[in-house]
Amino acid sequence: MSAPTVAVWKFASCDGCQLTIIDCEDELLAIAAALDLRLFLEAGPSELLDHYDISLVEGSITTAHDAERIRDVRERSGLLVTIGACATAGGVQALRNSADVAGYTAAVYARPDWIETLATSTPIADHVQVDLELRGCPISKEVLLSTITALVAGRRPAPTGHSVCVECKAAGNTCVLVAHGTACLGPVTHAGCAALCPSFQRGCFGCFGPSESADVDALHTAWRAAGIADADLLRALRTFNVAAPEFAGGAQRVQLRAKEHA
Repeated sequence: MSAPTVAVWKFASCDGCQLTIIDCEDELLAIAAALDLRLFLEAGPSELLDHYDISLVEGSITTAHDAERIRDVRERSGLLVTIGACATAGGVQALRNSADVAGYTAAVYARPDWIETLATSTPIADHVQVDLELRGCPISKEVLLSTITALVAGRRPAPTGHSVCVECKAAGNTCVLVAHGTACLGPVTHAGCAALCPSFQRGCFGCFGPSESADVDALHTAWRAAGIADADLLRALRTFNVAAPEFAGGAQRVQLRAKEHA
């Protein structure tokens, strides 16, 4: 049986998730042996085929050209896997979605009329069918390897829906929110990072986006009880996964509650 052909595509992003692939180091040779990597400009291969068995897509859709290109990628792909917060939730660049884009381009660029961009930054799934999502900013090396292993073996990767709090318990961490009043998004954030930040006594920043049962309203109550300002929760929700519906809707409700208590 021949190895599956693979392409790695980039859209609006920082390349961090592609670098995670390269950062597999010791496992990279085994990955290369198991996959027929035909397109990965970050690493070298640039063979454009009519069909790839697996496409890994990093980045969000921010231009009309992006929207056209992702449809072409979809047509060339058997399985399409989005990798990272930009591809799965619009990324930090989705901060533009509630901002004056024309005002920003005028302030930043000497010739804003040369800039062709959409008013929003949207995830890949808003434009084409996505078969699998890998969360994170960047993605987890371990999750990436387990996903590739599953795909090569012809099975679906095991889904996870629990929060970072479960990973904290598994690691034996003391809850930084309860014990120290540290601002932490762990209760509403999808697992996948092995509770990296809480393991070093820092609050979770929400890199992996909302968990399946994210209750931002309950977290808001807990943060208030810990003496954390509403403005801090708003900033925390509006970072890597600002356009994720659970975080975006939660931020709106935090604002409303803040006004009611003003």
